[in-house]
Amino acid sequence: MEAQKISEKSTELLRKARRLVVKVGTSTVTTEQGRPCNKHLESLAHSICSLKNRGRQIVLVSSGAIGLGRAKLGLSKVRLGDLVLRQACAAVGQSLLMNVYENLFAFHDVKIAQVLLTEDDFIDRQRYSNLRRTIERLLKLGVVPIVNENDSVSTIEIDPFDVSGKRVFSDNDRLAALIMSKLEAQALVMLTNVDGLLNAQGSAISFVTEMKAELKTLAAGPSIDGRGGMVTKLEAAEIAMRAGGVAVIANGTTPGILDRVFAGEGVGTTFLSERRLGGKRRWIKYAAGVRGRLIINPGARKAILERKASLLSSGVISVQEKFRAMDVISIVDHEGREFARGIANYPSHEAEGMIASASSNSRSKGKARVLVTRNNIVLND
Repeated sequence: MEAQKISEKSTELLRKARRLVVKVGTSTVTTEQGRPCNKHLESLAHSICSLKNRGRQIVLVSSGAIGLGRAKLGLSKVRLGDLVLRQACAAVGQSLLMNVYENLFAFHDVKIAQVLLTEDDFIDRQRYSNLRRTIERLLKLGVVPIVNENDSVSTIEIDPFDVSGKRVFSDNDRLAALIMSKLEAQALVMLTNVDGLLNAQGSAISFVTEMKAELKTLAAGPSIDGRGGMVTKLEAAEIAMRAGGVAVIANGTTPGILDRVFAGEGVGTTFLSERRLGGKRRWIKYAAGVRGRLIINPGARKAILERKASLLSSGVISVQEKFRAMDVISIVDHEGREFARGIANYPSHEAEGMIASASSNSRSKGKARVLVTRNNIVLND
């Protein structure tokens, strides 16, 4: 798309968006001393309530619990490398965080609800669907759901990779994008302490329509207090783009930034794509945890890529890791490269038996079984 058309389309989408997900990072929520940053949070609450009063539905995804708990426990100068210590800080800080939001939103006579999630709420498709129903009911009741990862019980933050080597659930940026995807919200705004995705000269890139590899080289690593950095924001923006929505990375320390974003002023970096992935396929690609691997031969790989075929037992070389029927699994070529994901029709022990049977009856017809149906296979980009 031409720059002018991108600008016009994104402006229109942001002005008309009715269901929004806003993610605010630790650097915006807290001060350097680990206390609530009232200046930023008051501006945030005012803007959210103003948008809500104009007929928009807003889900707020907020970091900051660990930082607040850390300061409360007098651990500001202690490195939180220990999992249990991080969980303890989260347990203390989450109540502090919600108390801050309760007071801020009560001033505007707006009710809030706490929603704490773990990776299992996304890996299990039934729980994933239940999540949508719960949040939608809250929105219909006029409540602003405030979402955070349940850090006091979740361990995925410390071990954030599944058996395929890809992130499952590692930061509130990705959490916000998965919620945006499931709720079919039209917009995702990630507020941080910089003006957007910065180029080599330090200026914010205005628009991104394709997530190219070189963009991630521009992204910095995690901040001292936060966990994601710009890399996870790009990953989240990509999910939003594939969900058919628009994503914005903007500076949460700028007064009235949300009002400016949804007025279509073009602040920050806007991500917009014409490529959309269906709901179940987005879940397979982004939300589900991979439980095992199927190593397949070149012929099966070619059939999947070129003929959009299902994966038959006759095309599988071996099974790695245990999985159940309906688990999402990694589909890997004979050189060990994952090129697709899919939903298994059978558990791993049955798949192994079918593969052995298909191999011993390789000259007989009709012996191969469908291990992964084509409609449940999503190719990697």
